[in-house]
This record gives sequence, C-alpha cells and structure tokens, in this order.
Amino acid sequence: MKVLVIGGGGREHALAWKLKQSEGVEQVFVAPGNAGTARDKQLVNLPITDKVALREWAQANGIGLTVVGPEAPLAAGVVDEFRAHGLAIFGPTQKAAQLESSKAFSKAFMQRHGIPTAEYQTFTDADQAHAYVDAKGAPIVVKADGLAAGKGVVVAMSLAEAHDAIDFMLLDNKLGVAHNEGGARVVIEEFLEGEEASFIVLCDGVNALALATSQDHKRLLDADQGPNTGGMGAYSPAPVVTPAVHQRAMDEVILPTLRGMATDGIPYTGFLYAGLMITADGRVKTLEFNCRMGDPETQPIMMRLRSNLAQVLLSATRAELDKVTLDWDPRVALGVVLAAAGYPMNPRKGDAITGLPADEADRMVFHAGTADADSQVVASGGRVLCVTALADTVAAAQKKAYEVVDGVRFDGMQCRRDIGYRAL
Repeated sequence: MKVLVIGGGGREHALAWKLKQSEGVEQVFVAPGNAGTARDKQLVNLPITDKVALREWAQANGIGLTVVGPEAPLAAGVVDEFRAHGLAIFGPTQKAAQLESSKAFSKAFMQRHGIPTAEYQTFTDADQAHAYVDAKGAPIVVKADGLAAGKGVVVAMSLAEAHDAIDFMLLDNKLGVAHNEGGARVVIEEFLEGEEASFIVLCDGVNALALATSQDHKRLLDADQGPNTGGMGAYSPAPVVTPAVHQRAMDEVILPTLRGMATDGIPYTGFLYAGLMITADGRVKTLEFNCRMGDPETQPIMMRLRSNLAQVLLSATRAELDKVTLDWDPRVALGVVLAAAGYPMNPRKGDAITGLPADEADRMVFHAGTADADSQVVASGGRVLCVTALADTVAAAQKKAYEVVDGVRFDGMQCRRDIGYRAL
C-alpha cells in the first residue's frame, strides 16, 4: 500500500517515520515534507499543498491511505475533497474541524453538551472585551478565535497583560490568525488551576481509542516562564494522567464529544486532542480541542507505538476502531524542541544547522521547520527540530535527549533544559 502524509512539520515527520515501519506499506509520500523527510531514503517529499491537486495526485498514484497532520488543510476541507472521490483519508471534515478552527464554536459546543470547561464569553468589540476583563479581574485567559499555529492563547497574570492581548488579537492581528466568518474575535475565559495534559484519541465517528498519555511544555523558558509557544518539548507517558483521570477524560470529555458531534449531524473522525486541566483532586476540565495530533507530543508518542499504524488508521477510516488494540513500548519517550532565534513572535529563518546525528531506534531527531539550501539543512520555521529519546526512566530519557541536543548547532538556537521536570 502507498500512504500519503499531508503536512511538513515535526508531527508529520514522526507520523511518516512510523508509517514507513508498518508491514504492508511499500511507500510513504509527505506533502510538502521538510529537510528531515527529504534526508530519509524511505520517504518521498511531494511539493503539492493545494487540496484538489493533492486529491488528483492521490488518485493518479494509487494512494491507499492519506493521513492529515496539520490544522490548516483540515479547516480548508481536504478530507471532504478526498472522501467525495472515494479515497480513504484519516481526519475530520471541514465542519468537524471547527472544534479547533473556531474557539467560539468549540466553547458553545461544550456548553451545549455538558462537557466540563472554563466559564467564558466571546467578543468582537474591543471595548466590551476590556470591560469584561475589568469586571472579572486577573489572572484570565485570552484566546484568538481562529487558527493561530498554537500561539493564539495568552494566559494573562495581570489586567495590563489581558488588555494588551485583547488589542493585539482584535486590533493588530500580528499573529496572522486565519479569522473565521465575521472577522476578528476573542474568547475570554476563566483561569483554571491545575496541571495540563494532552489527551489524544483516534476517532472513527462512533468509537474512540486512546493513544498513550503525554504532557507538553508550552512556555518558552525553563520553569514554565516566558511566553506561550506551540510547545517546547513533551514526554510520554504522563504520570498526572492516572487510571482514574484517564477514565474521567474518556467518560466526561471524549465520549460526550463524539456523541455530541453525531447528534449535531457532524460525525467526528480523525485524531482528537483534548487539552485537559487536571485539578489537585483529580477533576478534569477541557481547555481546548485540536483536530490533529499535538506537536511536539506526536514525536514521543510515535517513538513508543509498536502497533502497525497504517492498519490502525485504515481501520479507523472503516469505522472499525472497536476491533483495534494498541501495543506500547513501556519505556519513557521524551522530546526537546530546538527553536529558532526570535521564536515565538519573530522567528529567524536561514540559519545553517550542523551536528545532526544519524537516526537510531531509541534516539531520533524529527525535523519541523527545516529546509534544504545549497545542500545544507537550514532553519525555516519557529520550531526547528525535536530531539526525541527512549529510555527506562524520565531521567534517563532526558539525559539521552540532551546529549544529542548538545551536539546540534545553529545560530540563535533556543531550547529549554528542563523538559520532563514535572515527572521527575
């Protein structure tokens, strides 16, 4: 079988890396891919991003399964396009992807279907948003309604920060948010105390199958300081997701979401990522939904997966996830993101990368924002690489990953030195 992975980031590199190991898969194409997928002789980059052109190429080349990595093609309706022509594709439809592409849709959905989440209000008018923040006080959370590449959330610890975020998102739009119908909007919600975890499942419209638990580090700097990012590292499993929390997440968040989407006439298929806040007493509240695997959570999760990923995802396209069980490596996987100078607001591109090691079964460097320039690998995005390692303990995985990190070089490279500290 030939498989197509849509996307060009670290998540897609990790998915393609795992898919090529699946028995029965003869070739994996990545569209458009990056310098890491280009370096892998078992993967083929495909310079196509338009959904119709991708669908025509998939038909012409006998692609048996397509897997969508990032949010933008999902929001643009790539799944609808492929399905309309009888092609097997794993991901949510354009309407279902609103769970991520519109924070306002997502929050209203959760409220309607009784899924635990933070109290919130939605605003298009900056003055009204400012008045709401003044009435509620800080800390408070301000979210851009639209696709913002994981950077559209400000956890404001002061009123001044909240007011700046409102102006930034509603008036300036320097994040480059892909606005939904009606223009710029913000969702302002209560600040929740607790520990965050990424709870990611596979969905086939009816059934949900949980992936290994994981936890990422959103802040740029050590000890969770600095601005929010798309994620500076992650590890799996996440000790905070105890068996009781896992059951609650399934019973109170995932399964009601699947039922609610079906009730609303928008059956949900694809990866579903629930960002959860877990309180000290083990209750869960939903911070957000993503309609895709997390990045950088995908990298550690794929390192631990032993099952045939292609067959698992094919089963999901046939609504047969209830017949599937997943096999996991019991070891810990930990990934450290290496980010470009100026990330997250103004990442610099073009810096040459040296010291990249050969791939190993228990130590991988997954590429995210990389490109080839004059036979040299250069930074081409904010998060450049994710160094991921497998070991028996969190401390051992951390040590192994940072040994590789210390050998990689590019000007202005940023990374946290404490990934996994919550689990130590």
